[in-house]
Amino acid sequence: MMQRRNLLTVIAAGAVASPVFAAENKGALAPAEEPPKRDKKILFVITSHSDLGKTGKKTGYWLSEVTHPWKILKDAGYEIDFVSPKGGACAFEGDDPSDPVNKEFSQDMVYQKKINFTLKPSDIKPDEYAAIYYAGGHGAMWDFPDNKELAAIASKIYTNGGVVASVCHGAAGLINIKLPNGTYLINGKKINSFTDSEEEAVNLKNVVPFSLETKLKAQHAHFEKSDNFQTHCVVNDRVITGQNPMSAAAVGSAIKNALAS
Repeated sequence: MMQRRNLLTVIAAGAVASPVFAAENKGALAPAEEPPKRDKKILFVITSHSDLGKTGKKTGYWLSEVTHPWKILKDAGYEIDFVSPKGGACAFEGDDPSDPVNKEFSQDMVYQKKINFTLKPSDIKPDEYAAIYYAGGHGAMWDFPDNKELAAIASKIYTNGGVVASVCHGAAGLINIKLPNGTYLINGKKINSFTDSEEEAVNLKNVVPFSLETKLKAQHAHFEKSDNFQTHCVVNDRVITGQNPMSAAAVGSAIKNALAS
């Protein structure tokens, strides 16, 4: 997993890669034991937004926040679909070539097709999914909060007994999810996300359109946090949230455990 030093370096540089494409397959792998097949899939939400405010730099989703939960849930037998506000290819940040999970993801032809041709919200049938997971990356701050279609999908999955999860800036997608009774999903729930302190540490406090921590508190969430860039995962009544990229694997494991219970 990307360490704090690399995280700061990449964000400060405004680096963003083009969409992930499969690497050359240089050798056949021994067949692995097949995981159990699941009746329902898991829906990953990634941002379509690629401009980092008015900085002239680029942003997108954070790669390990997709790949690390993907690895855990795929190995548990779940099929994963990808959706984004606009559909199609999406820019990303945080590529760490030394990360073996990133490498595995880049070599999986099935999921390379899925991540490079994301579905649109109008393509999604919520009844097909056991969970929805909002991956982070600064782009999510611009196109997650007010997307009514995605919020309706998440509300339906949760109402059906499913899990709603996020990590880092992905929690921006939770802000305006309303349940059928009109209450906000996160009202009264323990939640976390990328913190104000972490935003200051990467020098983007005055670049993002709002304070995510403050906005979640304004929706009456009970905000929890750890020190900067420490793993922190919160589970509260089928709502699972992680603080930062370092928490992505913990969120993936928590989703798996919640669906198994």
